[in-house]
Amino acid sequence: MNDKDMLTSNDNKQQAKAFRAEAEAFLAAHPDLVKVEILLPRFCGTLMGKWLPADMLPKLADGAVRLPRSTAALDIWGDDVPAVGIALEKGDPDGICMPVPGTLTMVPWASEPTAQVLVTMTDIVTGEDCGYDTRSTLSRLQTRFGQMDLTPVVATELEFYLIDAETTPTGHPQGPMVPGLGERLTGSQVYNMDVIAAFEPLLAEIYDACLIQNIPAETTISEFGPGQFEMNLKHVPSALDAADHCMLFKRVVRNIARKHGMDATFMAKPYAHTTGNGFHVHMSVLDGSGTNIFSGARENEANDTLRHAIGGMIETMRECQILYAPHANSYRRFQPDSYAPTTPCWGYDHRAVAIRVPSAHGPAARFEHRVAGADANPYLVIASILAGTLTGFEKACDPGAPVETLEQLDEMKPLSPIWQEAIARFGASDWAEDQFGHDFHLCYTRSREAEEQIVAATITDFECRSYLRTV
Repeated sequence: MNDKDMLTSNDNKQQAKAFRAEAEAFLAAHPDLVKVEILLPRFCGTLMGKWLPADMLPKLADGAVRLPRSTAALDIWGDDVPAVGIALEKGDPDGICMPVPGTLTMVPWASEPTAQVLVTMTDIVTGEDCGYDTRSTLSRLQTRFGQMDLTPVVATELEFYLIDAETTPTGHPQGPMVPGLGERLTGSQVYNMDVIAAFEPLLAEIYDACLIQNIPAETTISEFGPGQFEMNLKHVPSALDAADHCMLFKRVVRNIARKHGMDATFMAKPYAHTTGNGFHVHMSVLDGSGTNIFSGARENEANDTLRHAIGGMIETMRECQILYAPHANSYRRFQPDSYAPTTPCWGYDHRAVAIRVPSAHGPAARFEHRVAGADANPYLVIASILAGTLTGFEKACDPGAPVETLEQLDEMKPLSPIWQEAIARFGASDWAEDQFGHDFHLCYTRSREAEEQIVAATITDFECRSYLRTV
């Protein structure tokens, strides 16, 4: 075991000790607890796991609960991906589910007293984090900030659609019925307070569930699409906590929507002719004294540190695009004249750019990364932002001039509109392998290649309707 592995193993031992005390206090506070759900984030940005009886909760810290290591890389359909090479190809070995301190909470929508806790995947022999575990990938990058005595302060904004529990006969989503009105949402509703009022019982229950689960939900707006909403989560001085909040928030929204007879989707582009679902990340950075290092002298004049961070993200954005847009549907969101950025660029308070600077002066000085879709894995999106920022610091990257007009965007080389190109660019990137680690880089690339091959080989209903009797 090398020094880095020993450090990781020691960190996990400290986490186990902290969680053991947390679990004992939790059981004392909830003596009627029946079961615990352990939740493991996977590549595709959803949670996998299992149920445990309540009395097994303290044993989590002792490594008593295992899952196949391949669980972290299951595809969007829940199947193993042979090309990744970590399932039956190696005997499908187990890993230890290491609980994350501070994520043990009650599940308010459960039918019996139930708790949940996030876990990471660790190696049985060494005790170190698995290289392809997505939360651990972000943790390694956050540690690099800590070694520089810097703290990322991160907040996320997520867009989602409330949809009818029943799809159309062709399997497409449809807007939900407006509670109390008996009519379906079909048109634009941006900032419409009547729409928010109509869905107030559901939205209020989402807030209540977030409060119970320590998810710092803040503002809510109705967005452009029928049944589309955006919720903002508060800034926290931890990239890991922000990603945890985002991951668990999506689970809250889905379960509360279903409780109210609806469903929710974070699919990047669920409707062809309305806006897609974005995932925006705000970030500032504090030094050891708590000073925001992005704060410049004037509101619309980024200091060198902020410019370098933006420059690093722009320089590496094409290599990271598959992390922002991981699936086939993700690329339908990147359309001209939409609020989804299509070029690696930046600007002051400009919502058509990839990196928006809402403020460049004072404690609120920060950037907003606007590229990712809501279907992306929050750990990987935030990890890529940290990696780009660090690269910008190290290389003093110049982001170029800020964008002010749409005409400037038309002159820039766009991000790739093609899924296969984004996969290939990430897979060929030495920078990405260095930043995210060999194991993650290899496994994630192969998982995206495998999904793309399945989609490419699938003959759709649209193709049959178009060509079956016409060619």
